[in-house]
Amino acid sequence: MAGTEDARRPPALPWTVRLQFAALSLAHRPDGSVRRLLFSLGDLHAAARPRPDASGVRSADVTVDASRGLWARVFSPSSAADAPVPVVVYFHGGGFVLFSAASRPYDAFCRRLCHGLGAVVVSVNYRLAPKHRFPAAYDDAVDVLRYLDTNGLPADLAVPVDLSRCFLAGDSAGGNITHHVAQRWSAMTTTASPSSLRLAGVVLIQPFFGGEERTEAEVTLDKVGPALSMVVTDAYWREFLPEGATRDHPAARVCGERVELAEAFPPAMVVVGGLDLLKGWQTRYVEALRGKGKPVRVVEYPDAIHGFHAFPEIADSGKLVEDIKLFVDEHRPTKS
Repeated sequence: MAGTEDARRPPALPWTVRLQFAALSLAHRPDGSVRRLLFSLGDLHAAARPRPDASGVRSADVTVDASRGLWARVFSPSSAADAPVPVVVYFHGGGFVLFSAASRPYDAFCRRLCHGLGAVVVSVNYRLAPKHRFPAAYDDAVDVLRYLDTNGLPADLAVPVDLSRCFLAGDSAGGNITHHVAQRWSAMTTTASPSSLRLAGVVLIQPFFGGEERTEAEVTLDKVGPALSMVVTDAYWREFLPEGATRDHPAARVCGERVELAEAFPPAMVVVGGLDLLKGWQTRYVEALRGKGKPVRVVEYPDAIHGFHAFPEIADSGKLVEDIKLFVDEHRPTKS
């Protein structure tokens, strides 16, 4: 994995991308906390669309637990498939405190995943901090997997699905959720307690990990990209972790020998951006997985900022969908 270079100048970005990041920056106070009312005004939502869009993707919302507002948006191809298609359960980013499955950038990205992968995508609308701190997001994510395992997907999908080819994927905080949920599910489902939902792989897009000390990347790339700074990431951790916890809490610090991995923890794909201040922690995560003998594919985009995947105007965003498809196609569980 590439090392951290000297501090870089901000990357050249399309004006549409710069404008969206500028709006996100205005929604944060100087201490990194979120101006919620201001953010909500800019967080435009997309409705589910039962009719196929131009790429043949349709969507519907499924209630998992109405008492806590837990639901998921299911994206499916509208054309019949020759064989059952894989399922990708997706967790959106936003530092555990922002966005939803209905936020327009995530609705659009999941549509692109559905079309590009030829898979059904289930985007989870987990509860947000600080109202719902650790482990609420993890609990919600696991409960969605339980729901799918018990109830399956809506019967009116145009394509058959194979829940033994289930992949977890997420970006930033969603990448963090992907790891922790994969660990919990892998530890829960054994030959003694079989499940129809089997994890074939996990895709962590610029996962949000951290610790008390500063990595070289955090120091040299702080504020280089428009999406994140150390002030903002520190604020996110304060709002998500249990009150009084440090960033060395196991939810954040996922590296080193102390990381627990179930024997059935699936193959991983870890996406790293060269201009992402979190990449030092992502490197340590990859080293931890490899140290435990787990297969890991690292996909690097040298000029990518944090959050690049959400912008189709950025070429690497399209390349990412292609790379995820390669990973999904190559990792299929052996039928027992």
